[in-house]
Amino acid sequence: MVRRRRKSNPLDYVRLPKVDLDPEMKRGIFIILLLAFGAISLLSLFGLAEGLGSYLEKGIIFLFGWAKWFFPLTLLAIGFLIYNRSKDWVRGANFLGLFIFVIFFSALLHTFIGQDNWQAAVTEGAGGGYIGYSLVTIFYKIMGFWAGLIVIVGLLFIAIMLMFNATLESIIGRDSWFFKLLYSVNYIFNKIFGSGRENEALAEKFKEEEAAAGGPEDEEFDEPETDDDGESAAPAAEELGQSGFHKHKIKAESGEARSEEAKGQPGGWRPTHVRIDLPLDLLNAKIGRPTSGDIKNNMLVIQRTLDNFGIPTEMGEVNVGPTVTQYTLRPAEGIKLTRITALSNDLALSLAAHPIRIEAPIPGRSLVGVEVPNQTKAIVGLREVLAGEIYKNRKINTLIALGKDVAGKVWLDDLAKMPHLLVAGATNSGKSVCLNAIIVSLLYQNSPDDLRFIMVDPKRVELPVYNGVPHLLTPVITEVGKTINALKWCLNEMDRRFETLARTGRRNIMSFNQDGRDKMPVIVFVIDELADLMVAAGREVEASIIRLAQMARAVGIHLILATQRPSVDVITGLIKANMPARIAFSVASGIDSRTILDSLGAEKLLGRGDMLFTTAEISKPKRLQGAFVSENEIKRIVNYIKDRGGEARYIEGITNRQKVHGIAGVGLSDNVEDEDELLEEAKELIINSGKASASYLQRRLSIGYARAARLLDLLEESGVIGPGAGSRPREVLITRQQYDNMINQGAAGAPLHKQTEAVAPDEYLPEEEKGEGEEDETEVEIEETDMEEAEELKDDKPSDKNAASESENSGQPRTKSVSLSDEDDGGKYFSR
Repeated sequence: MVRRRRKSNPLDYVRLPKVDLDPEMKRGIFIILLLAFGAISLLSLFGLAEGLGSYLEKGIIFLFGWAKWFFPLTLLAIGFLIYNRSKDWVRGANFLGLFIFVIFFSALLHTFIGQDNWQAAVTEGAGGGYIGYSLVTIFYKIMGFWAGLIVIVGLLFIAIMLMFNATLESIIGRDSWFFKLLYSVNYIFNKIFGSGRENEALAEKFKEEEAAAGGPEDEEFDEPETDDDGESAAPAAEELGQSGFHKHKIKAESGEARSEEAKGQPGGWRPTHVRIDLPLDLLNAKIGRPTSGDIKNNMLVIQRTLDNFGIPTEMGEVNVGPTVTQYTLRPAEGIKLTRITALSNDLALSLAAHPIRIEAPIPGRSLVGVEVPNQTKAIVGLREVLAGEIYKNRKINTLIALGKDVAGKVWLDDLAKMPHLLVAGATNSGKSVCLNAIIVSLLYQNSPDDLRFIMVDPKRVELPVYNGVPHLLTPVITEVGKTINALKWCLNEMDRRFETLARTGRRNIMSFNQDGRDKMPVIVFVIDELADLMVAAGREVEASIIRLAQMARAVGIHLILATQRPSVDVITGLIKANMPARIAFSVASGIDSRTILDSLGAEKLLGRGDMLFTTAEISKPKRLQGAFVSENEIKRIVNYIKDRGGEARYIEGITNRQKVHGIAGVGLSDNVEDEDELLEEAKELIINSGKASASYLQRRLSIGYARAARLLDLLEESGVIGPGAGSRPREVLITRQQYDNMINQGAAGAPLHKQTEAVAPDEYLPEEEKGEGEEDETEVEIEETDMEEAEELKDDKPSDKNAASESENSGQPRTKSVSLSDEDDGGKYFSR
């Protein structure tokens, strides 16, 4: 059999160059082609594309009919979405919504043509073209004309929601453009054709609805409007029922009435009904990439160093993180892990890198991890963390952004499960940035009705930038006394919430909010520097924190405490026991690391966001690089919230005097009323005994050292005792006889003032000087007299009494100077 010879093809000898395009380049080429085709289609509809464009125009008109303009616009929109696909607001649902809208809008247009002319309209390019004709015919045969029309309209609304990532409330709700347009048309119609009464009633109803919804119009109602008869036209207040905090009357009322209603009441606030969707564009994109050096050489160095010390190993995978690179290894059988961990300094010497942290073993794996610092660190932006799949697929709104681990994995955790967080580390280690990242991540997830903040910043540096945000219950607190009152307010609010849960038969705040009632918002109490509070009023602060940490989880109150002084007098044992979730940044010694984490490791961190994170669910601390948010990003977010959320509505009573019963150490306060009572008792004790010391007051008054020291300072300012003299007791400047003389002269109840000056009460000031400010003080000059003048004052007591009665009858205040009639201090006076 003769084998047929295959004919050769000349093109077989031609080798075409292989084109390997980058995926981004392919995407760019596709976008350009798509935009060009859309532009050509648009020009053809205007008759500006001859030849091939005329055939394209006929095809578009045949398919879409009157909806022909949507075809090129859809192509341009798809090109724009593909170009911006990296943005958070671009989703696959946008493309699906565009497709559904164009198709079913063509069907809707075809329903305007009579049923007998449906098929003829296709050839004429009328209605919805061939696509509209096909869909309308299918729906007509399946369910009839009207039912099919309802389905088409419903699908169009769904398409609009998908296109714009919107909810039904934002499309047809009270605050939507549709409702505002409808109201404007109705207003104009009534203005032209109506008498005006109907329009006023509609406007009044609209304003009442806005006021009930907490809209911006509610702020403008300073006084109730009156009708033609001069009577108030404001409707009677209607109670909405018990809200998450308190019952409120929904009506237009003045700002003073609102503040009086909220003042001093636990949870005295009304829902804001403000929903703010923060875009990720407010945050900066990723900055830089880590540089780990020669990975293969480092693996050989690690393996060779361990071999030199008699530890054979098998090298495993390498994980390049933003801060460190983790080299994993598997030691031979029979090798103790303590031998490997003891060689951290030797490995650091061989690798010329310090410090090196050894994780032996890696949790959940039979490997040992050697963490070597990168030559160049990468900044983990908060946007990277919030743009991850974990955040997008969340089912809860209390996730806090932490950062990335050594493998580059995004880490977020649920604040409700923690349920409190302790953050500690040295100065400039990243604590404040971590707090800002946590706060911003919570702002991204929650509206003011879902979550509220109470922020304390004694340093007055980091947190005051959030003032004015509607999520705040009170302006950022910077004073110790107000902080203690805010903690007590939280204790009272916690008790009130427990009573509400018991009354409704619910176990926690989550089950209560799922009932469809008015929600109780989560409260997050943030303290930026705990050490300042513990030094000033440690007993009261610790007692309040401990009780909140023990009980407040079920009612949605969470604590976030930060300090740069991780010592046992600041982070006490009881505080640590009730706060299992902790973050440790770089510290100076292993003792500080043990104070925070109960283990070593934080002393080997690199600083600037490098941290160890542990919770009750994590067996060993996890090393993370904290998420970074800059000051400019925070300002952009705060301004965005203020612009769309309106003015913040604070509760003034939070920082006012609070009473909490049944807790040791919390009943005492540094408020004036409590201080006066203790001050008088301390004065009696010191004058009777003739000695003044903090330990003496501690024993006799059963108070702490901080309280006793404050009382000594007040007594020194009052002139009762002298200044401190080291470890020796202070000198008592007033004897029992002098004090009895003051009592006899009617001055027992008056507080002692400085020996050279005294502050006149407000009721004794002239009318023109009253109300000039709470901090303004008027000094009353004290005339020094000798003993003879003092004796004359004693002799003139009856005349003084008569003068006092005449002064009372005439309504004029009178200032009296009383001497301390004693041979030693005869020339010292106080004013009354």
